Amino acid sequence: MDSLTVVLNALPAILAGSFVTIGNVTASLAMGLVLGVPLAVGQVYGNQWVRRLVALYVWFFRGVPILVLLFLCYGLFISLGLPADPFLICCLVLGCTSTAYQSQIFRGAIESLPQGQLKAARALGMRDLTGIRCIILPQALRLSIPGWANEFSILLKDSAICYVLGTQDIMARTSFVAARTHEHLALYAAAGLIYFVLTLVVLKLLRRLEDKVHVPGYSTGMGMEGMGVG
Repeated sequence: MDSLTVVLNALPAILAGSFVTIGNVTASLAMGLVLGVPLAVGQVYGNQWVRRLVALYVWFFRGVPILVLLFLCYGLFISLGLPADPFLICCLVLGCTSTAYQSQIFRGAIESLPQGQLKAARALGMRDLTGIRCIILPQALRLSIPGWANEFSILLKDSAICYVLGTQDIMARTSFVAARTHEHLALYAAAGLIYFVLTLVVLKLLRRLEDKVHVPGYSTGMGMEGMGVG
């Protein structure tokens, strides 16, 4: 059986794993977004202790390899007698890691805005939280789209390592078929192509979102054109 036939026969199973991969990445990105924004706000506007705690969190999850975090979290679940579901553990680890990175994306976007905007909100009688929620964050989130797109592409590639815990994602299914057919090169090339297509499609969608929310004549930093997404 030649390589092309093996790939074509295995393609439905590998593509089925893409739904697991997409679910993992989507859950992790959502967790990073929900937790990353408050961390970014705390790091910019919080007191000294809040800034130190956020910096410690970011330092830990950016400094420890994802593979180590996966094994640590898996061992923690086992030691606590909790069900060690591989998909859940992967979502938690990637979500916590993405939270650290996204918090810095949002922090940079917030700090790129004119500093007088919050003072102007206070002058209008707004509370700080109201000014941040209604004035600062809408602008910061819009400016964060290129960095958020970059985080998606990184997270998608990082998710490939989750197969070591037994998640039935693209890499796990590819590895299983390759071990049985010994067509490693062709099968992993097909898996890489699937990752590439997923990345390209989502980056195109985010580019459309960036164009839709773009304010003509107002931009700080590099848009997605600089990332090679046209």
